[in-house]
Amino acid sequence: MPTAPGSWGSLVALPLAWVIAVFWGILGLGIAAATAFLVGWWAAATIARASAVEDPGAIVIDEVAGQWLVLVAVPPALLPYALAFLLFRIFDIWKPWPARWAEQRVRGGLGIMLDDVVAAVYAVCLLSILVALGGVIGVRN
Repeated sequence: MPTAPGSWGSLVALPLAWVIAVFWGILGLGIAAATAFLVGWWAAATIARASAVEDPGAIVIDEVAGQWLVLVAVPPALLPYALAFLLFRIFDIWKPWPARWAEQRVRGGLGIMLDDVVAAVYAVCLLSILVALGGVIGVRN
């Protein structure tokens, strides 16, 4: 997609994650996220080298891996998935430290993938707090 490819990549990751989580559980989704990270590392490095562009916008497997990592923290349900999408996109765009550091300092496929994983960790932390608070105040999935 020519505009907002990261958001589109994250959005496409949602229904795929839902299917993985329903059929193979959270462990399956975690394995899928780790696999996407490893395959993405190789693929991103290959494409970046071939195109001579440090972080080509067409690469969105980093968003898929990051989004799936965030979704490991919640059950497959509409509200948690929507919140996970929103939080991941906020942290991926904002890139608080060390995500921005990883984006600027780590080169190649690892650098392309790593800033999204760091953004996912931030999103998981905040999402876990929000889900816990929601359960405390009676908001359910």
